[in-house]
Amino acid sequence: MAARAISSGTISFGLVSIPIKLYTAASSGGIAFNFLHNKCGSRMKQQQFCPVCEEVVQRSDLVRGYEFAKNQYVRFENDELKALEEETSKVIELEEFVPLEKVDPVYFEKTYYLGPDKGGDKPYRLLADAMAESNHVALAKYVMRGKEGLVLIRAVRGGLMLHTMYYADEVRDFDEIERGQTVRIKDGERDLAVRLINELVRKEFHPENYHDEYKERVLRLVEQKVEGKEVTALEPQVRQSQVVDLMEALKASLEQRDGAAKSKPRPARAAARTPKAPAAEAGITFEEFQTAVGESGLEVGAAELKRSFNGLTSLKKRKKLAADDVRAKVVNLRKDLEVVRSDPDLFGSAPKKLKAARIPLTGRDWERY
Repeated sequence: MAARAISSGTISFGLVSIPIKLYTAASSGGIAFNFLHNKCGSRMKQQQFCPVCEEVVQRSDLVRGYEFAKNQYVRFENDELKALEEETSKVIELEEFVPLEKVDPVYFEKTYYLGPDKGGDKPYRLLADAMAESNHVALAKYVMRGKEGLVLIRAVRGGLMLHTMYYADEVRDFDEIERGQTVRIKDGERDLAVRLINELVRKEFHPENYHDEYKERVLRLVEQKVEGKEVTALEPQVRQSQVVDLMEALKASLEQRDGAAKSKPRPARAAARTPKAPAAEAGITFEEFQTAVGESGLEVGAAELKRSFNGLTSLKKRKKLAADDVRAKVVNLRKDLEVVRSDPDLFGSAPKKLKAARIPLTGRDWERY
């Protein structure tokens, strides 16, 4: 389906005017639910209710009001508000150019694509090329939906993109937020954190690698309900604690020191009286996995152990990992757990029996190993 413009306007650049069209760049793909009457299943409708007159008010009987004092309002008709908008409200006057890296992303609100309108191809192309070559972005004022706002225009992939922005007085002062200023960080901990960052650095951002897993789970559940299948409750997602970040930092440092990414584990000794778990095609049997974790000297609950192994199995299938890659991930986990046992002070109060959040439980958790 061809993109449909939601508005039109003009970019004013010195003595050059560029007719443009405004297109929505992105929209939320989240799941939306409707409220239904539990008795009959009908969808509910919202109504405006006046508590003074004790009656439902139709939309045609509503007017806008501004509260200038407690419970005191001045009224505005739609014609009055439209008259306040200047004739030049469709003009985007470029006021100044600045380097993009000097603009804090906290000021960005929404994103739109700009395309040339009739007769604007050449000046549009000129501005886009000039901005790309100068490596600067433009700041301007623009009235959208009756509200004048600050916007930023930048050259992207041979075209122009517009970001609506917050004003400075609309952004909360970060100094109001507690940021752990009183906490002391050891040099070793900072070094590990930096090494973790370097381990996870990628040259480019690939948004297609990320997807809404919650949405997928809901849609699968919807399909089951529509088909009349028995539905089992979704397992709650475990919220990872701060310790997980430090564990990952240690993992990165251990991998750098030992080159453990492709190493093979020590021969696994048989675990006595341990029943085999399903999904042994992960490249390592459940008994070997349990033994490797046990060699760390720390106990992990049976439920967490099985769930972690199933998460590793799902990752192996999804990523088509070789058996050596799967075994290397288990080696890295065992070494992480050994560090917890040898230096518990680094992690605060580390109990003997690990909590579920201390080990990878899902395929996504295992990807980091």
